[in-house]
Amino acid sequence: MAQQLRDVKRRIGSVESTQKITRAMELISSSRIIKAQQRVEAARPYAETMRRLLVSVATNASNVEHPLLQQRDEVNKVGHIVVSSDRGLAGAYNSNVIRTAERDMQAEGADVRLFLTGKKAVSYFRFRGYDTDESWTGFSDKPGIEDARNVASAAAKAFSDGEVDQVKLTYTRFESSAVQRPHLTQVLPLTEEELEAAEEDDAGKGAQYEFEPSPEEILDYLLPRYLESTVYQALLEAAASEHAARRRAMKAASDNAEELIEDLTRDYNQARQAEITTEIMEVVGGAEALAGNASDGPS
Repeated sequence: MAQQLRDVKRRIGSVESTQKITRAMELISSSRIIKAQQRVEAARPYAETMRRLLVSVATNASNVEHPLLQQRDEVNKVGHIVVSSDRGLAGAYNSNVIRTAERDMQAEGADVRLFLTGKKAVSYFRFRGYDTDESWTGFSDKPGIEDARNVASAAAKAFSDGEVDQVKLTYTRFESSAVQRPHLTQVLPLTEEELEAAEEDDAGKGAQYEFEPSPEEILDYLLPRYLESTVYQALLEAAASEHAARRRAMKAASDNAEELIEDLTRDYNQARQAEITTEIMEVVGGAEALAGNASDGPS
């Protein structure tokens, strides 16, 4: 019985230590998510405006053939930019985004070239035998524009050199502190649906464009900026989503630890009560035995 009590008490101490860690991680994520959300909200209008501007220029300069806008007759190899985190303990955050990218790879049936950010995606795809040479780690919780530029330039070079026929981007879109959803979009080349929508919009407005400098020079400048801003926006959205998912996961872990401590404390008290009851019964039994021996003695 004494050994059982020591084991329960030791387990209570272990769970309490774990709970301190999960609560600390929850507080850290809570403090970081505010700043991450502000960065997302500040960068989102720029990225969306840049994409609309590029689509508009590409539509109205349809006679210009730029290497990053050319539609391939056959899509034989697809480049996938997958944004994950460097650390775990974030619930289903990483598994959801990785599953979304992998499902699209299998549905396409084309060869795949991966551009991975975050240790979780790198370890997952490396374990499954994918080529993971193009990977970047160490900045998932606080990405910078230089990190986005490195990823974007590698993907753009692969597309312009003909190594891939499309480039897709998979990341977790931050909608609110409670809702984050995996999102997959094609970034190179611009989709025909976007170009057709821009043509219809301009036709309704009767817009006429004159370019100064030339459309080629404008696209040469806009396309790298567009890809950088798109990847940077995805990294920011993913960082905010990671903090939100980790906060939610750590809160659930802390609550579960609290419930487990209560259950273990109840078991400990019951075992302790049973031990005390046994000791009392042994004392009472011993006293009765001594009293019986005394009464049976010589008068």
